[in-house]
Amino acid sequence: MDSESRQSLILDYTRHRGRVEVVALADELGVATETIRRDLRVLADRRLVKRVHGGAIPLESAAFESGVDYRSRVDIAQKRRIAAATATLLHGAETVYLDEGFTPRLVAEELADRELTVVTSSLLAAEALADSDGVTVLLLGGRMRGRTLATVGHWTLEMLGMLVIDLAVLGTNAISAEHGLTTPDPAVAAVKQQAIKRSRRSVLVAAHSKFGSSSFCRFAEVADFETIVTGTELPVAEAQEMQALGPSVLRV
Repeated sequence: MDSESRQSLILDYTRHRGRVEVVALADELGVATETIRRDLRVLADRRLVKRVHGGAIPLESAAFESGVDYRSRVDIAQKRRIAAATATLLHGAETVYLDEGFTPRLVAEELADRELTVVTSSLLAAEALADSDGVTVLLLGGRMRGRTLATVGHWTLEMLGMLVIDLAVLGTNAISAEHGLTTPDPAVAAVKQQAIKRSRRSVLVAAHSKFGSSSFCRFAEVADFETIVTGTELPVAEAQEMQALGPSVLRV
């Protein structure tokens, strides 16, 4: 197998499996581990994957975005810690916007016993709050994206535009000091921008794997957020780089 075909296959494996390991790939493809490392370097240089210890994970782009199934299996322990910590940051907020994504869905679970109004584009978040006695859920209308089970489009933006929200809890596909916060889909970026605009405060929830990368559509600056909540898996130096841009960074 030539190197281009092998790299294409490795990229396919990475996107379907969520993570690939150098040693396992070498055994599976019958090549040396150094060959796999070289292939991953090439894919990383093309911004198709991100190198992690022992392997690689996929980077999201205009051509690829992970779905709910993948997001519900990756970094789960870290995402639960992030969700629990985020629920302590309401500081009296009575209205909360919850973004699409699996981590905001976990935040919804943490808020289920509160007395507040939750505005969301996410069917996952709305479902998590369906049995809550204290939470009033306002589910934004619009076109549903099957990949994330969330609404986008002009109806979503119009509904958001009529609201003034105390706190927005947003996720991101990627975050970097150079490019800010990015996502693969322009329609998703528009909803996120509107949520930030219509909220008095904004908090970002992001697993460590989202840092140091970028996607297609920019929707915010790092400085647009009051707090970034992430895991202790994010190196201190990277957290300090983000904090220097304005928000406090909470590693949990």
